[in-house]
Amino acid sequence: MPSITASDGTRLHYEESGEGVPIVFVHEFAGDHRSFEPQVRFFSRSHRCVTFDARGYLPSDVPKDPEAYGQDIARADVVAVLDGLDLQEAHIVGHSMGAYTALHVAIHHPERCLSVAAIGCGWGSNPDEREERAAMCADIARMFRYEPMAEAAAKYARYPMRKAFEAKDPRGFAEFEGQLADHSATGLALTMSRVQGLRPTLGDLEAPLSKLEVPLLVVVGDEDNPCLDGSVFLKRTAPMAALVVVPRSGHTLTLEEPAAVNAALAEMFSAVADGAWMAHRRER
Repeated sequence: MPSITASDGTRLHYEESGEGVPIVFVHEFAGDHRSFEPQVRFFSRSHRCVTFDARGYLPSDVPKDPEAYGQDIARADVVAVLDGLDLQEAHIVGHSMGAYTALHVAIHHPERCLSVAAIGCGWGSNPDEREERAAMCADIARMFRYEPMAEAAAKYARYPMRKAFEAKDPRGFAEFEGQLADHSATGLALTMSRVQGLRPTLGDLEAPLSKLEVPLLVVVGDEDNPCLDGSVFLKRTAPMAALVVVPRSGHTLTLEEPAAVNAALAEMFSAVADGAWMAHRRER
């Protein structure tokens, strides 16, 4: 299996398909590289598509040391993927946990980003809910560490923001749940406690986001209640942000409504290539 070695020696499994302008996909907590299969099938006809499994997600390495996990480390891993594949710049598409990481890449390494897409981004973004978020992350981490994996996966897959997916597409939802159950319990527990539990909120990032000039597409389902406010915050804060709200849809958008996600991404990629993304903002 192809892999890239991060700065601390952690091996990151990756897959790539297609040729052209590169797109790097960064997956959510409950997903892995397979979460973007509908996007890769579509965009690999015209782009070089790269997916990878974050540290803690097999077949990437699963470090046992909690200090090997964190938001800054997740950001550095995306840059390691870019460097390992000799990609000077790429479109960075992140979903949920991956969307937070994509934003951090844009803030710290804007020169590496042709654009950024933040899909289903915003859970735990209210600074006033910091303690509640930390407690929930700790509970989820304990669930994955100590309960049978199939039972923990079934519970997490059915959190309220994914109910629309299960209702509309039981077959697709069952595949998603099965893939979640394949993950490493250790990797999920450490990722939840160290990456999601300790990361800054979107509110904490208001200052750098307000100066972000990277083209930013924000996509959220209108049934994804934990992410609605954060997505609107991104639209109002980042000067180059555009917002797409997908009706009757929840959190697992890349799998639940791939046609809507692909159409929004394709429009952004085309506008960026033409130099037309949010042109009215640049002319002010």
